[in-house]
Amino acid sequence: MIGRLTGVLIEKHPPHVLLDVRGIGYEIDVPMSTYYDLPVNGTEVTLYTHLLIREDIHLLFGFATEPERQVFRQLIKVSGIGARTALALLSGLSVQDLYQAIGTQDSARLIKIPGIGKKTAERLLLELRDKLSSKVIDAEAISSSSRNGSDMLNALLSLGYNDREANWAIDQIQPEASLTDGIRRALQLLSKER
Repeated sequence: MIGRLTGVLIEKHPPHVLLDVRGIGYEIDVPMSTYYDLPVNGTEVTLYTHLLIREDIHLLFGFATEPERQVFRQLIKVSGIGARTALALLSGLSVQDLYQAIGTQDSARLIKIPGIGKKTAERLLLELRDKLSSKVIDAEAISSSSRNGSDMLNALLSLGYNDREANWAIDQIQPEASLTDGIRRALQLLSKER
């Protein structure tokens, strides 16, 4: 098993990267969360990897962090979730957002990911709830500020902002802000960014 690679980044073509490790070029598929964090070509980079071996092909997947790789490995164990769907999930949601969606049983956030339907989202919530229980945020333990954050996130998503934009805006807001004030402030911040 290839667990980690350190080499020079040669090419980036989402979702593929080419990493030169001492003269050997590794083609690696990465989620967009990792892709956005990659440095410019010609720079040395380290990726945590997962090698998937099938009869007809060997696929290498790379991740910027160990938690991303762990979640990927849990996702591909779920019935009906392949490696491409797992990459799409990690591209659309950060690890923490995925934990939160599982902890709150929020299937609506999962359904927004391409390739995830209602039944698949429900299966993910059911199967990952137990597997990621030590890391998942328990619904009863969520504070009112994070509930406000979740409500703000849902409001911004329904207005057409993507997860990355909405989370960035929410991170800029004071945690004690009311829901109404938080949404108003987030919209002000996002209108300046666009």
